[in-house]
Amino acid sequence: MAGAYDLTPRDVPEVNTKFRRIRTKFPVPESVSMLQELRRYEPHSMEGQAPVVWDRAEGFQVYDRWGNMWLDFSSGVLITNAGHGRKPIADAVIDQARSGLLTSYCFPSVQRGELAKRLVELAPTELDKAFILSTGSEATECALKLGRTHGRRVGGDKKIHIVTFENAFHGRTLGAQLAGGIPALKEWIGPLDPTFVQVPFPDGFRCEDTSFDLFEKSLAQKGVKPEQVACVMTETYQGGGASFAPPEYVQQLRQWCDRYDVVLIMDEVQAAFGRCGTFWGFEYYGIVPDLMCLGKGISSSLPVSAVVGRSEIMNQFPPGSMTSTHTGNPVCARAACANIDLIVAEKLAENAAKVGQVFQDELDGIKQRHGDVIGARHGRGLVAGLHCIKPGTKEPDGQLAWDTVARCVSSGVLFFSPVGFGGATIKICPPLCITAEAASEGCGVIAESLAAVLAERSAGAKA
Repeated sequence: MAGAYDLTPRDVPEVNTKFRRIRTKFPVPESVSMLQELRRYEPHSMEGQAPVVWDRAEGFQVYDRWGNMWLDFSSGVLITNAGHGRKPIADAVIDQARSGLLTSYCFPSVQRGELAKRLVELAPTELDKAFILSTGSEATECALKLGRTHGRRVGGDKKIHIVTFENAFHGRTLGAQLAGGIPALKEWIGPLDPTFVQVPFPDGFRCEDTSFDLFEKSLAQKGVKPEQVACVMTETYQGGGASFAPPEYVQQLRQWCDRYDVVLIMDEVQAAFGRCGTFWGFEYYGIVPDLMCLGKGISSSLPVSAVVGRSEIMNQFPPGSMTSTHTGNPVCARAACANIDLIVAEKLAENAAKVGQVFQDELDGIKQRHGDVIGARHGRGLVAGLHCIKPGTKEPDGQLAWDTVARCVSSGVLFFSPVGFGGATIKICPPLCITAEAASEGCGVIAESLAAVLAERSAGAKA
């Protein structure tokens, strides 16, 4: 399963197609000293990704300096929605850097104002305030703070519970990991705060019961009354598996939150800015949250995030008491505005929906051919997850996912390491500017790589 890649160069088949090119051993022998230096100076936690030393990236392709070219199925971990190295974004960054204004802390700036206005104008009318931050974790932490504060304001110290979902991921800071639903990521914390409560996520695979009754029953089993809940936070889709809830479930959740004066938070860090085939991922559900958390694809480049929400909730803290050192950094804000302009002007959400249909159909074909080891294909638009399982069970097969991803990378399709339950999901998320032809070729490599890994397993078992 997931671990550190072996840095010993080995022979791999040569690849030369319109979208992929592999000319060297893998890892590239000349890159090994650089990779070893990174391992010397960085913690072990940084060793889990493919040993591909990027030189440049353009559109939906990544290049190294030794003549190799990858079709990118990672988007830099769902960052480059508009594509890599887009000139309008680079030009905006260069122009702002040359202006001499590189930072302004919380002092007013035109750049911060433009980004806040742009986000509010694109959001549903109910969401009329935007707070610019730096990272997705910072955005989810802020939303939790606002949600709990609202709960205490309307219900006192009894209304402080934060409800999230099993297998959820909301970031790697303390509050974000308390809210997350992956037990292995909380082992370092020790005794957990009992006011953070997780309930099953109705993905139809790991949790077959997709009725909203399960939500209410789960809270009751944990001894939590609706009147005690300050906020509910859910990823628009669970990032680890690209798993969506049924729309009717989320619509009932919205009604439940309204009934009990509970803040509904949609974590859109992975889902927004066209990824799911609509500009905002939550549009699929036909609801509007009270708060949404944004990041990753907001700039297709530099670190910036945001919380966008209703004034009643966003305005709870007085001046000077909810700030961030890099809030609305002018360079990052310019990058985000340029990125948003590209996504809108080039109709990249629509492209994600159109190409995404081809993409999801191809992945469904893989699921149908290998249903004994692919338990589910989840996703919408240009995000998907293939859930690898051990035959005849729902037990995750992290080794199968890891081996398949490793073979794809050495064949010219770039992935980050498997994620999700048991580290057994192959996560697929190309830039939104990808063509149907390129998406289809990449899916073909996944199919070939999976088949090759399974054939090797079979041969090994017979031997």
